[in-house]
Amino acid sequence: MVAIGAKTAIWIVADPRPEHVNAITWLNESASAAFYLLKIEGIKIGDSPPAPLLTLIVGPSEETIEVGATKKDLAERYIIREKFWAQLLAKAKEKTKLHAGISPSQHGWIGTGAGRRGLAFNYVVRQHDANVELYIDRGDESDAENKRIFDDLAKSKKEIESAFGSILEWQRLDGKRACRIKKQIEVGGYRDDAPRWSAVHDAMIDTMIRLEKAFRPHIAKLDV
Repeated sequence: MVAIGAKTAIWIVADPRPEHVNAITWLNESASAAFYLLKIEGIKIGDSPPAPLLTLIVGPSEETIEVGATKKDLAERYIIREKFWAQLLAKAKEKTKLHAGISPSQHGWIGTGAGRRGLAFNYVVRQHDANVELYIDRGDESDAENKRIFDDLAKSKKEIESAFGSILEWQRLDGKRACRIKKQIEVGGYRDDAPRWSAVHDAMIDTMIRLEKAFRPHIAKLDV
């Protein structure tokens, strides 16, 4: 259809089956063209010659159009984020080995171990902002242990923020299993124009380097 520039396709069958309906529904959710499934029957009125009767079985609907738009947005989002991470990781390797073994992801975060099980230094990006964080989650049934690690690090909050160079957001996240300590970055995100990405990457990488340097000595002293 792309080769001939067609925007509409009609499939005519004598015996519509569920697999036919599923195929047309999937095409309407996944493609930019409109697909219709029609049932053909022969009818005869009186002595007139037989004539075809076409009945619409399934075609585009507001629901399938909305689902299709959502799928397209998700696919586009994954592609953009993977490019964003690929460029960040390539640039980061020039300044730090922290995430050198990490591959680009399609998701909104990438991370690497911080030297203790369940602790990770994560990059996080959203549409128009980002952050770097120390994430604490030692797995199932670890709520109390995660909070204890967070509280132990919080005892050195003043010293850590002094080494980091500014205040951090200390999110104990009571009622949830994990904890995080992060720095918000308002320079931009993955939905901003690609030329702006360079400034976003620089800010994220420089902030991550400072975050790791500030936390490493205190992570090493944790009794876990």
